[in-house]
Amino acid sequence: MNLTYPIRNYNDVQKLKNYFLEKNEYRNYMLITFCLNTALRISDIIGIKWSDITDEKNRIRPHIIIKERKTGKSSEIPINKQIRAAIRLYLENCGKGTYLFENGMGGHITRVHAHRIIHSGGVESGIGSNISCHSLRKTFGYHAWKMGVPPALIMEIYNHSSYTVTKRYLGILQEDKDTVFNNIML
Repeated sequence: MNLTYPIRNYNDVQKLKNYFLEKNEYRNYMLITFCLNTALRISDIIGIKWSDITDEKNRIRPHIIIKERKTGKSSEIPINKQIRAAIRLYLENCGKGTYLFENGMGGHITRVHAHRIIHSGGVESGIGSNISCHSLRKTFGYHAWKMGVPPALIMEIYNHSSYTVTKRYLGILQEDKDTVFNNIML
């Protein structure tokens, strides 16, 4: 099994998103944006229906409420500006079906299809071949941690039962530790 890591460089995150945007692949752009901004597992994302994120008047809801497949726990996640913009762009260009991430046959894309989209986007955009669905989940936590979000809160967002798992997700490198030691001047 290949290990995946968060995308540490913010410009690489934007490069991945822009790769799909420049190709007018709005569903795939929305997929990347959704993965990066919700920290959900791909198995929870692919089955989202339009009715989960829009009300009866087609207004985007403030939150999405998901019962996570792996943990069985419920999560209420704000639909932030990035996700809203991706949804609006998709709706303007593609319209709306049943699922947010439709496969063209009335169903939703599979985990394997989502992986292929994300992996090929990483390769084609020049970011690298070690990009997967889980990389995007880890990227959320890494950038939250770098912004100063306490690791305990990141653990809660991920619904991890152990801080050890969250530490692995953050992908803490020696250079991260060096920065702390070099900036502490007691």
